[in-house]
Amino acid sequence: MSNVQNAKLTLLRGAALVASPWKNGGGVTREIAIAHVTPRTGSQASASLDTFAWRVSVADVAQAGPFSRFEGIDRTLALLEGAGMLLDEAGRTHVLTQPLDVAHFAGEAAIDARLVNGATRDFNLMVRRDAARGTLDVWRENGRRSMQAQTLLLYCAQGEQVAIVDGCRQVRLATGDTLRIDMLDALRPLQIETQGAGALLAVALDLLGVSQTPHSPQHDTTDAASHDAVHTQ
Repeated sequence: MSNVQNAKLTLLRGAALVASPWKNGGGVTREIAIAHVTPRTGSQASASLDTFAWRVSVADVAQAGPFSRFEGIDRTLALLEGAGMLLDEAGRTHVLTQPLDVAHFAGEAAIDARLVNGATRDFNLMVRRDAARGTLDVWRENGRRSMQAQTLLLYCAQGEQVAIVDGCRQVRLATGDTLRIDMLDALRPLQIETQGAGALLAVALDLLGVSQTPHSPQHDTTDAASHDAVHTQ
């Protein structure tokens, strides 16, 4: 039986993502997807940026300045558009000046961003260390890859791509689109083939302490941010 039958595929159109301006006026964030920490029995914890287990978004950065601090969060940034940024941290500088350059840093670190030459757009993965695990890989070359996670996000960072899931489901992605794949059985690897002239950012995400067997409850704690999400099955 094809593993795609155990997967929920959702196409998130980039044009439909909702823009949220920053309070300081320095930029705009468009959330792609978020998963919240599962509250304990009897807890009244609300779904907010204080309770996310992981969050994926795209940000337009218009001004230089310090990053907000997020205690207990591991952050990954990838440059999408613009001349880039220099992220100054104590004792080092993260250089993002080429398309799809990637930086990793702790959310509680003091980071000061310098714009190289005007506004930039970046892809942002945030993972709460005690609640989830997440990885980001840059796929520049077409090929067939085996992926295993509760949730997979394939973000089209450049050009156009076709993602073929387990050889029987094809989804066409334009720049800014995301294919979200939620696995009902995260222990079974999924085969993904890519075709086209472009590049993808592949994000694999797992909530800690959540069963990875079929009918796992992690799907009840995750949200897609696009108002025009297209469920492909």
